[in-house]
Amino acid sequence: MAPMPTVAEQLRTRREAQGLTVHQVADITKIRTDHIRALEEGNFNVFTAPVYIKGFVRTYAGLLKLDVPEVITQLEAELGRTEKFAEPPNLGGRTRTPLDFLMLQLSRIDWRKGVVILAVLVLAGLATGVYALWRHYATRDPLADLPPAVYPSAPPTTTETLPLPPPAR
Repeated sequence: MAPMPTVAEQLRTRREAQGLTVHQVADITKIRTDHIRALEEGNFNVFTAPVYIKGFVRTYAGLLKLDVPEVITQLEAELGRTEKFAEPPNLGGRTRTPLDFLMLQLSRIDWRKGVVILAVLVLAGLATGVYALWRHYATRDPLADLPPAVYPSAPPTTTETLPLPPPAR
């Protein structure tokens, strides 16, 4: 029994059987030609993460009409035998902070609805503030802020008076 061909061999032989060039595959799939060559050579070290390899292989295998779930299963087995992708990256080693929680909650917001709700809340706050100011100024005593009045004292009276005209007879 012959050993099963690798994912790279399956991709290359199927592409050649369909008469496609690497450049044609790149134009159709929008995958860079150097990435297609790396996939066909089985050179997975070119890629930074297995998610890229799986995505490219899924797209490429779909174009070539291969059995995509079977190819992905075989690819995962092949990646498990490589040194770089044998273990998934450690993402849980970091402690979570309140900022992480806040950013997660903000990422879940549907901003199209959130902006409308925020605008309604701002308008309601402004209307409440304007009403409170109007009530404050409408009901207050306008003379409340005036200081007590200080009146000047009467001028000193003197004993000097003007002569009165003689009484008329």
